Amino acid sequence: MTQRLYYHDCYRREFTARVVEIADGGLRAYLDCTAFYPTSGGQPSDLGTLSGIEVREVVDQEDRIAHLLKAPLAPDIEVSGHIDWARRFDHMQQHTGQHLLSAVLVELFDIPTLSFHMGAAASTIELGASAMDSSHIERVEERCAEITAQARPVSITFEDASSDLGLRKASQRVGTLRIVSIEGLDHSACGGTHVRSTAEAAPILIRKTEKSRGNVRIEFVCGARARRQARRDFQTLTGIGRSLSVPFEETPALVAAQIDKTKALEKTCQRLATELAQREGRELYAATPPGASGLRRTLQRGPIDDAMRARAQAFVAGGKAVFLAICDEPCSLLMAASSDSGIHAGDKIKAAGARGGGSQTLAQGSVPDSPTLEAVIRALC
Repeated sequence: MTQRLYYHDCYRREFTARVVEIADGGLRAYLDCTAFYPTSGGQPSDLGTLSGIEVREVVDQEDRIAHLLKAPLAPDIEVSGHIDWARRFDHMQQHTGQHLLSAVLVELFDIPTLSFHMGAAASTIELGASAMDSSHIERVEERCAEITAQARPVSITFEDASSDLGLRKASQRVGTLRIVSIEGLDHSACGGTHVRSTAEAAPILIRKTEKSRGNVRIEFVCGARARRQARRDFQTLTGIGRSLSVPFEETPALVAAQIDKTKALEKTCQRLATELAQREGRELYAATPPGASGLRRTLQRGPIDDAMRARAQAFVAGGKAVFLAICDEPCSLLMAASSDSGIHAGDKIKAAGARGGGSQTLAQGSVPDSPTLEAVIRALC
């Protein structure tokens, strides 16, 4: 059994221990005690070194903890462990912030936390609620700010599971439970690492909310992460404002106006492109002499888009005409036929071996490869 030093002292950065077992050629080491936190409960593992050897991952195996190493260790030796403190303290801030955030959600709105995940850039909790609007988020953030400003103690105790512990979420474990408490607010059974005061988790910022399997998922950051993110957000907004030659406070309205203007210009461009294609179709019709059958035929290569369709329809609008468009990537084709041509475009496309179809006057199809496309062209021409 591995003695978990972090259970009692989350601030411990260094320790000595004995290697009691190795596996995988010494790349997996088991110690009699460790301050390394293993991946568990939504929190990633600690990193650091054992006697100078990099610890790449720490795995919880119930009554013992495995340390996965970059280089092998020998059995039955004493090692010195060093925790990557920046990573550890960041995780302590995020995990304590999650407890605080979840407790406040219960306090204000009676919304339970269903799951927790700590990511490298942000953390998330999934809530037992179908929706949360901006007013709820603001109230939660303000309440969290009040509690962090009060620097409430965060304590760790060990209690019997059979006692009335007043836990925020009932535990299914039996025996002794490790309880993490925020004074006057929260009691939770938890094996994670935490700060000693709510002030150390500040600030707590909710980044976004989204739907998740009928529930709401909240993304948040705490402590130094939140300060770094707020700084990046400010720099981003300042940069956008500088590009638009306005104070960053005015960028939302200006960007919204630019989007509306862009949409209007896109509609105008689309209309003009269609008008141009229609004109090209009419001019092509006038320049194409009828064949022996009395039909005017043309074949165009290019993307089959709105412009090509408009060109095709304008060409056959003159009567006694067939328009065939070919696209090499992806292999596809478009056929337009005037109603007086005696040709059913949809039937013709299918008969030639293309997958697709359409009406008498306009049809579209596709083929798997270039050789098949060329065979279809020969069948249609």
